[in-house]
Amino acid sequence: MAQLKGKVLAGKVLVKPHEAEAKTASGIIIPDSAKEKPRQGTVILVGAPKKDEEMEVKKGDVVLYGKYSGQELSIDNEDYLLISQSDILFIS
Repeated sequence: MAQLKGKVLAGKVLVKPHEAEAKTASGIIIPDSAKEKPRQGTVILVGAPKKDEEMEVKKGDVVLYGKYSGQELSIDNEDYLLISQSDILFIS
């Protein structure tokens, strides 16, 4: 992954989604058409805090987010998700 240039606006977080599972625990291969969109990813860039809230996430955090959260982006042939900090459900 190349170093991204630019910045994210206030209250927003750029996330690199993790890959969807290709196989179940029992070994059954899941076809691409049946894979669910991943809801977990690694934080790549964090915007400045909004006026009334502090940013609780930082670069490198693994986060869980809502199923229909954010805007999908493709930058340098890499897929990312731009979400609001308020759409993040869990930080690990």
